[in-house]
Amino acid sequence: MSASDVPRPLAPPVTTARRHVAHDLLLAALPHPILVLAEDERVIYANTAAEIFFEASQALLKRLRMEELVAFGCPLVALVRDVRRTGFTVNEYGVGVVTPKTQTQRIVDIHAGPLPESQELTLVMLQQRSMAQMIERQLTHRAAARSVSGLAAVLAHEIKNPLSGIRGAAQLLEPSLNDEDRQLAELICSETDRIRALVDRMEVFGDERPLVTEPVNIHAILDHVLKLSGSGFARGMRLVSDYDPSLPPVSVNRDKLVQAFLNLVKNAAESISSKQDGGRIIMRTSFRPGVRLSVKGSRDRVSLPLCIEVEDDGPGVPDGMRPHLFDAFVTSKPTGTGLGLALVAKIIGDHGGIIECESEPPRTIFRVLLPIGDRPVRKSSRDDQG
Repeated sequence: MSASDVPRPLAPPVTTARRHVAHDLLLAALPHPILVLAEDERVIYANTAAEIFFEASQALLKRLRMEELVAFGCPLVALVRDVRRTGFTVNEYGVGVVTPKTQTQRIVDIHAGPLPESQELTLVMLQQRSMAQMIERQLTHRAAARSVSGLAAVLAHEIKNPLSGIRGAAQLLEPSLNDEDRQLAELICSETDRIRALVDRMEVFGDERPLVTEPVNIHAILDHVLKLSGSGFARGMRLVSDYDPSLPPVSVNRDKLVQAFLNLVKNAAESISSKQDGGRIIMRTSFRPGVRLSVKGSRDRVSLPLCIEVEDDGPGVPDGMRPHLFDAFVTSKPTGTGLGLALVAKIIGDHGGIIECESEPPRTIFRVLLPIGDRPVRKSSRDDQG
């Protein structure tokens, strides 16, 4: 008898129980929240991502119906009922979902449809768009910063030098003028100083020198920012720190980050300055693994697990301003220059991080994500000179 005639052992039959285990493992590994709903819209299955999204265990979710998982009036409920009524699969993009626990709107893409083998059951999958939008907006912020960099270089050369001549001429004329004309000369000097200060602020965008970084405790930087704020523009406001003490040191430029977070806290303080109770600003840190960003020109993906949030209880950001919040010269303040948040975006981008704003009155959060140890540390100026 040849070897080909030898009977081969049959593979063990795949039982229904084994298929269910395999399905559970597969669904649990998916990063998108998945729910399976019964005919009465009660949850009969939720994967791990759904537990994280709704901040509830599967055991708790199984005691709830769809309308109890989301805030009143959420379009997700109507969409699920449309699927049940028509029996067709529906894809909806850019839907705002608010859960009663967080009270924060998250933008998701929704896939909902009946299960092929059990038409009475409805499958719902949510795909969060916030991180993709965050990365896309950050690339836009960096492009805007580069545009401002070129403009700043031109302004520095074409405006600052003539301003010095105008101011010098006014000072030379001042002693020989009468009192009325002397006031005009002083006005010329003060206005040229004001324009020069504005150009100096813009010149920061043209600074492309490598960062001088060193390992520091991020909480020491944030405490310093809160101390400066509390003794100055945020006097009388409640400044709260909510830190994760387990965070390791990070390689950053201390002075640049102090400048960035001072701008964020000042922005928060100005938004709540009209509140009778003084308002509240929270500085929060946390470790969030899993956030990764592709590096242009490289196959590497940089991990951004260090999360720093500046939260205020002000009126929020106007809807029309949100897409352009980090662009230069965009501001809702009568006396603002619109350079503060653009500068923050540049500083965070120079550190390899990203920044995003989440605003839903009465709460606004500026969220900064920074790398920890996955990004090459730039040498100090002493090393560069050597």
